[in-house]
Amino acid sequence: MKSIDLSGIDLNLLVAFEALYIECSVTGAAQRIHVGQPAMSAALARLRSLFADDLFVRVRREMKPTAKAVAIAPQVAAALDTIRTTLANLQTFDPAQSQQAFTIATSDYFASLVLPELMMLLSDRAPQINLRLLPVDKSSIAALLEDGLVDVALGTFTDLPPYILQENLLPERFIGIGRAGHPAFEQGVISLEKFVAFPHALFTLRRDAVGAIDQALAQQGLQRRIALTVPYWFALPNAIASSNLLAAIPACLEMHLTRHYPLQSFEIPLDLSTWSVSMVWSRLSDRDAANLWLRQMIQQA
Repeated sequence: MKSIDLSGIDLNLLVAFEALYIECSVTGAAQRIHVGQPAMSAALARLRSLFADDLFVRVRREMKPTAKAVAIAPQVAAALDTIRTTLANLQTFDPAQSQQAFTIATSDYFASLVLPELMMLLSDRAPQINLRLLPVDKSSIAALLEDGLVDVALGTFTDLPPYILQENLLPERFIGIGRAGHPAFEQGVISLEKFVAFPHALFTLRRDAVGAIDQALAQQGLQRRIALTVPYWFALPNAIASSNLLAAIPACLEMHLTRHYPLQSFEIPLDLSTWSVSMVWSRLSDRDAANLWLRQMIQQA
């Protein structure tokens, strides 16, 4: 079937056609879609030209549809229903009925902060919604958000393009951990000398083994030995609990790790900057009802 160029066709004519078909009256059709009678008469004239048919003919006191009008009426109604449904779905989002799947890019650390409460909220308010978590790749996260492959991302982000929006969720800082009974704890407070004397474990997603602590040490002419690097926060606890490794972790993880592992926390003897745990999303989905609802749930969690 040959396709028709719609660029020169006013699709509002289909609304006028539907009204005429239902009302069988130019006056009634005009009232139905809230236009004047002259405008409806003009629309009928344009419809007749478009379809090369009278479409509606006055028979006694009514405008009766022609055979062609009767033939195309179901298709016009179906097309308008599709458009109305599409627009309605764009404007509303019912989490209680939705079966939508959301994709969140994050690390295991940020997931551990948000997931427990978030899943409780979803099970109560949106029992059919599904979540998919992906590891966050900061080098490609902007493109993934822009392309709609990721709905929101959680983490620490810098140098984002202007079409990526960001909201800070909570402040964060580093705190040190070592195994319970670690020799560094023998005299109480861990000095800077003790801190650098023992081997360290480092969480990093980069190829180099340099973090914020190494930069702070370098400013004082000091260096620590990085004996282990891991790409997952939760790879650290068992390694630290079974060795003399020390590590710096986000403070929000301290309670969980010291409760479930034989670990002890300590203040790192360095002046370190704090940072923010953030949520980022694309400006393209900023006003999307479903995406907005997901962001609100994450904020509550």
